[in-house]
Amino acid sequence: MNEQPQNSQIIRGARCVLGPQETKRALIHIAGGRITRILSPIAGSSGLQSGCEQIDLSGFLLLPGLVNAHDHLEFALFPRLGNPPYRNYIEWGEDIHNSFPEAIAKHRAVPKDLRLWWGGIRNLLCGVTTVSHHNHLWPQLQREDFPVRVVREYGWGHSLALGGDLHQARAATPDGRPFIVHACEGVDELARAELWGLEQMGLMDQSAVLVHGLAIDREGVALMRDRRASLIVCPSSNNFLFGRLPDLSLLSGVEQLALGNDSPLTAEGDLLDEIRFAMRYCGVSALSAYQMVTAVPASILRLSDAEGSIRESGFADVIAVRDFGGSPAERLQTMSMADVEFVMIGGRVQLVSEALMERVPISQTRGLERLSIDGATRWLRAPVSTLLDKTEEVLGKCEARLGNRRVLVPTAAETEHAV
Repeated sequence: MNEQPQNSQIIRGARCVLGPQETKRALIHIAGGRITRILSPIAGSSGLQSGCEQIDLSGFLLLPGLVNAHDHLEFALFPRLGNPPYRNYIEWGEDIHNSFPEAIAKHRAVPKDLRLWWGGIRNLLCGVTTVSHHNHLWPQLQREDFPVRVVREYGWGHSLALGGDLHQARAATPDGRPFIVHACEGVDELARAELWGLEQMGLMDQSAVLVHGLAIDREGVALMRDRRASLIVCPSSNNFLFGRLPDLSLLSGVEQLALGNDSPLTAEGDLLDEIRFAMRYCGVSALSAYQMVTAVPASILRLSDAEGSIRESGFADVIAVRDFGGSPAERLQTMSMADVEFVMIGGRVQLVSEALMERVPISQTRGLERLSIDGATRWLRAPVSTLLDKTEEVLGKCEARLGNRRVLVPTAAETEHAV
């Protein structure tokens, strides 16, 4: 997202998250899309600027917007496809095109621009404010009004087997930016050998960001540490495709390890679902999980405006959930899409729950449209009605889903009943 000039705003009343285990009651002053001051409530009240718009988030926990380190935004509407288990990603790709050609053709018939928008909305709904799209940076993703911030400076290749000329792709990567590639996605020798294939090609360095890494062994971890390469894991996709979970006690030896959501083609759900999956089935601690979707991916992706944190001078990218006490990291253990009631990106409100609409200034809610997902209504800064109408022209009435969650535009009566 591009930043637009914003009037001064103040978020007050919330418990503000300053780290995975650190919070404070604070007033957050925002101007020009950035956090300009983090003040104590007493000191802040005495210095409030006249004309500042205020958003009262009393009873809420204010967290930094999450960073989704790996997604394929154009597949947001697709169902989970496969006849697992497989030995590697090549087998999966060949199988789904042989076994599910009708489903693939049907969803591909939805124009890519629409599918990319739904990918942005899928991330926005679960509190992601910055996402790394593993594919070409389509013009739609660079629009000022796209629902979430999309990483723009990166290089990428699909994989060693399917990525084309990886040397050329690496050469086209801007200096100092990540070069992202799927690697070791499987459980057989082909998958295990990919890390060493990348090493032989001279592609293993501090810019290298590998995705999945399921087949990486101890020697591979040592190589990655030596080369200062980073790793993004997607455990629920690995479990679905190969019946195996990444050994995060081993892979945590990689210098920088982040969590990605992948796409609904293989993933359990959204990024919050992935966080809970990793904690429940992979033994990831709440503290590590918090870091894997905030500070660590921001570092891996070379983000430089305090993405994944709440800091003075950084982007005003924040989300709010009900405050039940406890640490921010502990809150992730139970967080789901239904808990995310407020999202601000670059000082602009992008999502509001029905319950919070009356707490947000009208100037900040103008242009929001209602969307119902699994019965929960959210107001989003997106052309929801148009997107859904055009999508249903292809998929059929009431057949649009984000993952396994049905989306629709609620009627006024449905919204009133939900409240």
